[in-house]
Parts: sequence; C-alpha cells; structure tokens
Amino acid sequence: MPAWLIPALKAVLPHIGTIISAAAPVFTRKNADAVAITELQSAVSQNAANIKELAQQLQSTVAAVEQAASIAEAKIRRTLFVCVVAAVLSTISLVIALVLVFGR
Repeated sequence: MPAWLIPALKAVLPHIGTIISAAAPVFTRKNADAVAITELQSAVSQNAANIKELAQQLQSTVAAVEQAASIAEAKIRRTLFVCVVAAVLSTISLVIALVLVFGR
C-alpha cells in the first residue's frame, strides 16, 4: 500500500458523512422529481377536465341567457305596442271630448 494513502484516508474519512449527505439528494431527487412530475401531470389533466366542464356549463348558461333575452325582447315589443295603442285611443277620446265640449 502506498505511504501517501493512509494520511489521505485519515484526512478524508471525517468528511465522508458530510459528502454523502450533500450528494444524496442529487441521486434521490430523480425519484422525487418523477413523483412531482407525475403529480403535476395528474393535476394538469384534472384541471383540463374541470375547464372542459366549466366551458360546457358556460355554454349552456349563455344559451339560457340568450333565450331569456329573446323572450324579454318579445315582451317589451308587446308592451310597446299596447302603450302605442293606448296613447292613440286616449288621443282620439281627447279629441272627441274637445269636439263635444267646444262644438256646442
């Protein structure tokens, strides 16, 4: 055995624990990264499913709002027509009343 090896081992041996504890995460991180990547992939696919479901709900909500808007527009048209007819009838009755009062 070479003479320089024993003093080198004596100098390195106290630090081996520190070296191993510092290097261990580098070798074990791959498994943790793989778990994290798998977890992220499942979260992304779950988010995609949730977004698709929300898009379908939003589409049905927009369709319902459009239908309600068309119904409300029809009711407003009908109400406007009734108001115009009432205004015309009241004008005619006012003219008739004025003719009867001032016509004598």
